[in-house]
Amino acid sequence: MELEGRSAGGVAGGPAAGPGRSPGESALLDGWLQRGVGRGAGGGEAGACRPPVRQDSDSGPDYEALPAGATVTTHMVAGAVAGILEHCVMYPIDCVKTRMQSLQPDPAARYRNVLEALWRIIRTEGLWRPMRGLNVTATGAGPAHALYFACYEKLKKTLSDVIHPGGNSHIANGAAGCVATLLHDAAMNPAEVIKQRMQMYNSPYHRVTDCVRAVWQNEGAGAFYRSYTTQLTMNVPFQAIHFMTYEFLQEHFNPQRRYNPSSHVLSGACAGAVAAAATTPLDVCKTLLNTQESLALNSNITGHITGMATAFRTVYQVGGVTAYFRGVQARVIYQIPSTAIAWSVYEFFKYVITKRQEEWRAGK
Repeated sequence: MELEGRSAGGVAGGPAAGPGRSPGESALLDGWLQRGVGRGAGGGEAGACRPPVRQDSDSGPDYEALPAGATVTTHMVAGAVAGILEHCVMYPIDCVKTRMQSLQPDPAARYRNVLEALWRIIRTEGLWRPMRGLNVTATGAGPAHALYFACYEKLKKTLSDVIHPGGNSHIANGAAGCVATLLHDAAMNPAEVIKQRMQMYNSPYHRVTDCVRAVWQNEGAGAFYRSYTTQLTMNVPFQAIHFMTYEFLQEHFNPQRRYNPSSHVLSGACAGAVAAAATTPLDVCKTLLNTQESLALNSNITGHITGMATAFRTVYQVGGVTAYFRGVQARVIYQIPSTAIAWSVYEFFKYVITKRQEEWRAGK
């Protein structure tokens, strides 16, 4: 239809036939304008006088407009895949981070940097040693990230509609990230405890079941959530900074909010680095609560480090102020590709699932 190719000036000129316009086109345009003006005069929908725009049959669905009724499922599936891949790919660096956060490491486990630590662990303890505990981490990461992203997307939209209707609200993004963290950490905390105990140097645990049984029998079920409040104290500001930074960068790099892998990777990496550096002291305390490091326990008369305040005090007693930033290099190095992977994989699967659902709905 040639009407679609006309310039806006041709439409603004009224219904009269212009150069190159056939009488049939003029009649069609005249009728369309009369209907549009009639709706506009009656206070009808805004923009009714716009000519209809034909959709390109080859174009994909609107990326952010997920199919009705499938939104939560889409976010959960995409989030689960992103979480599992993120933790699996970055697990060796996570092992190094845990060891570098040790307050009084064994002389054989003192490392200058991440690469040296990874090389020495592989050379002295075996090729697969940095991967010990990966299975329990992947098992926990799937449901944890499914809840995490689904909750975030739902709350982000709901709160943005209240705070800034029709736009993006950084307050809504941060608040949604904080609430999503509550669900994520509740599902992930037991896996974190087991994982970090298996990552420590000279860990007596070679299998997940051995670690679970020992912790349960010696310390009780509460040990699996001993660091929960500290983890929330760390992750709530971490995720607030993370999501606000990510959404802020997306407004600049990807204002149309389309599927743009490079913008997702760059925004995710920058957001992860900023949030990781800011919350390292809390991560050191969380590691201490999870591992109950034996040498650090010697400075604590209660036998077990059971709370955030006690953990903060113990870290300071053992290593001073600098101890709060142990492993900061490994933590930032871990978070940059980790969040980049998480966001790029999540956005990719969200896009693919959305496109397939729209194609299925169109073919019905």
